[in-house]
Amino acid sequence: MKLLYFDCPMGAAGDMLMSALLDIHPDPDRFIDKMNGMGLEGVSFIREKTKSGGIAGTHVKVTINGTVEDCAPQHRHHSHDASSASEKHQHEHNHHHGHNHDHHEHRSLDDIDKIINKLDVSDKVKNDASSIYRIIAEAESIVHGETVVDIHFHEVGRLDAIADIVGVCSLIEDINPDKIISSPICVGFGTVHAAHGILPVPAPATALILKDVPIYSGEVQGELCTPTGAALLKYFADDFESMPRIVIQKSGYGIGTKQFSEAPNCVRAVLGESGSDTQNVSELCCNLDDMTPEDIGYAAQKLFDGGALDVFTTPIGMKKNRPGILLSCLCKPSDRAKMLELIFKYTSTIGIREYTCRRYTLDRREETINTRHGDITQKISTGYGVSKIKPEYDDIVRIADKLDISLSEARKLI
Repeated sequence: MKLLYFDCPMGAAGDMLMSALLDIHPDPDRFIDKMNGMGLEGVSFIREKTKSGGIAGTHVKVTINGTVEDCAPQHRHHSHDASSASEKHQHEHNHHHGHNHDHHEHRSLDDIDKIINKLDVSDKVKNDASSIYRIIAEAESIVHGETVVDIHFHEVGRLDAIADIVGVCSLIEDINPDKIISSPICVGFGTVHAAHGILPVPAPATALILKDVPIYSGEVQGELCTPTGAALLKYFADDFESMPRIVIQKSGYGIGTKQFSEAPNCVRAVLGESGSDTQNVSELCCNLDDMTPEDIGYAAQKLFDGGALDVFTTPIGMKKNRPGILLSCLCKPSDRAKMLELIFKYTSTIGIREYTCRRYTLDRREETINTRHGDITQKISTGYGVSKIKPEYDDIVRIADKLDISLSEARKLI
């Protein structure tokens, strides 16, 4: 399985993620030519080799009409970058250029969709880029108490930000990994100056985007993760965890524009092969002796609905010779916080134990076969020298009901 891993010890911004991906691209010059020809008016992509803290990597400079727009303190983009339509125009920086500056144009989500849809990129890239903007818009709408259609973007609506997002989406399409994993994200700490004044780090919109994602403050004061970086990782990453077992084929570094004394300012992208049959999972367990079977079944269903990989019960003996139930929930490490909340909410327990274990699975796929009794979906599992085929249970039931026969007879017919 082709695995792409993002290592984010200094947070993430759109330009850093694009630069890291370009650093592992098989033909970076061809990709830059492709981006420069996609039709984003006035925008140019320039690939630069640079260093941060002794680490050599790539920085993609995006210019608007030949000029690099002003930078935020840590990365290229500000943190809090949308406003409601009712707010008056605000200038975040002083400028000394004679032309009109793109970031003075506060674009709506509809404006951005129109720009993206005119670009010479695939439908998948267009859909991914628009979906990422919706993640940002939904977070901003909550922060400002406005509807999504009333939100107008500041920095994230600029052409260079659109270029970053479309660039990352195009690179992901070219690299085409089977799975994407990100490390927990360092967001920094302190405050940041933005269009709406001094804001805490992470900025309100960034914090909302990173809901259910593991984050930490780290040792660097300032804004390390921008809304653009947060939305890109939230959209593309399947999991957020430490680097899994991987045979590295390529690694690359996307260098940010700000230099820090504490550490190199970069995102690392690692591309390699990882066995699709293994993954780390969290097992959350609690003992129950005062719940009815109906209540336990309801709690288990809520865990499944919340994204649990598996939920099961085991009869146990508890203190004072009471028969009880051991409730076990398997989940992705990134879903741990959500599962803990659901277990405490829907069971009577006041304590939960956690174990980290390795989960081994066969490679699975589905195919549809045509039979004289209708289409049947088959689940095919392979690996470890074995192959298993199992018809979909609901299809078996449908045939059994239709012909008024037993399930075993329906299986024989198939």
